[in-house]
Amino acid sequence: MATIVAVARDEGHRFSKPLLPAIHLLAGLGVEGDAHCGTTVKHRSRVAVDPTQPNLRQVHLIHEELFEELADRGFSLRPGDMGENVTTRGIDLLTLPVGTRLCLGAEALIEITGLRNPCVQIEAFQPGLLKAVVGRDADGNLIRKAGIMGIVLEGGEVRPGDPIDVTLPALPHRALERV
Repeated sequence: MATIVAVARDEGHRFSKPLLPAIHLLAGLGVEGDAHCGTTVKHRSRVAVDPTQPNLRQVHLIHEELFEELADRGFSLRPGDMGENVTTRGIDLLTLPVGTRLCLGAEALIEITGLRNPCVQIEAFQPGLLKAVVGRDADGNLIRKAGIMGIVLEGGEVRPGDPIDVTLPALPHRALERV
């Protein structure tokens, strides 16, 4: 069963986010009180290019299993360390198609928009981490492991221990790409 392990938010544009007992998702905006909350893009590099872009990165999710994989490679990571709002367990987030809907807890509903594109801040956080979360498959295609992004369709409170229900979009499925 897929569950929420931890939730986090930060009003500033810092790399890691502090853990909280609960976060509140706002429909069409994101995580209440988080620096990335809003209808238009809030990521500083994207704002510099075009501040009117729609915010497809309202909620950042990472699967806890990634931390275990990275621990095997010598990295020490805890929920919130990579800036995610929601840390999950029991669901392979990276294989979900675009448009997948995740019901978080009793009320909140998000729609997956794409993959997080890891940046150099990851390398500054722990040397070698950027290379560990970006790789290539057998065909040479880029693999991004630093989590997925989504938009909030229905708001609500989200807490550690809450279940995650997954609804896949209609076929044909589109693989996640960088957003």
